[in-house]
Order: sequence, then structure tokens, then C-alpha cells
Amino acid sequence: MATIEMTKDTFESTIRDNDTVLVDFWAGWCGPCRMFAPVFEQASEDHPDLVFAKVDTEAEQELAGALGIMSIPTLMIFREGVLLFAQPGALQGPMLEELITKVAELDMEDVHRQVAAQAS
Repeated sequence: MATIEMTKDTFESTIRDNDTVLVDFWAGWCGPCRMFAPVFEQASEDHPDLVFAKVDTEAEQELAGALGIMSIPTLMIFREGVLLFAQPGALQGPMLEELITKVAELDMEDVHRQVAAQAS
């Protein structure tokens, strides 16, 4: 699956309606963003079962602000609606692959228990 464009109007439903969503926050003027883009695109082709979304922080300033994006590129990974990873900086292909593997291996029942415990 190729990457999809995500907006403030599609953000919540995309996170809610898909098991695993990787989100790349970027801008056209950002050199590191342009370097990370082909890595992200390749991963999207290698993992058609996952959703890879891009948020243009220039066009979606409200969404980027609401999520506390201070530096780009920033990668966020959600699984079952839970934010599992958020980090600024361009990743190399092997690092992104390792992250995808770690997210897939997580015991989500345990993660949901931990989230519930923190909320109470």
C-alpha cells in the first residue's frame, strides 16, 4: 500500500479503524524530511498490511500543534489506537524495519492494561 495523506479530518478515524498506523510528519522545505520520504515509502510497499500516512505540517498546522510536533520529520506509530512511538528525526531503513517488528511483537493486551492503569 502506498502512503496516504492524513488531515485533521481523517486523523482520528484512520487511527481508530486500522490496527497499525505509522505517521510521518513532514514539510516540503525540510531536507531531512525529503531524505526520510523514500525510506518511509519503501517500508509502505514492504508492509502492505500496515497503514503509512503522511501529514504535511505546513497544510495541517492545527493537527501538528495538537499533537505537539516541535521538530520534523517526526514519526509516530499507533497500534490498536495506542501511541507506541513518537520521535523526531529521519530514520534509516533498517531502524524503521526494526521498529515495525518490535511494534508487531508487542503484547497489546498487556499494553492496554498498562494504559488503563495509568488512566485510573
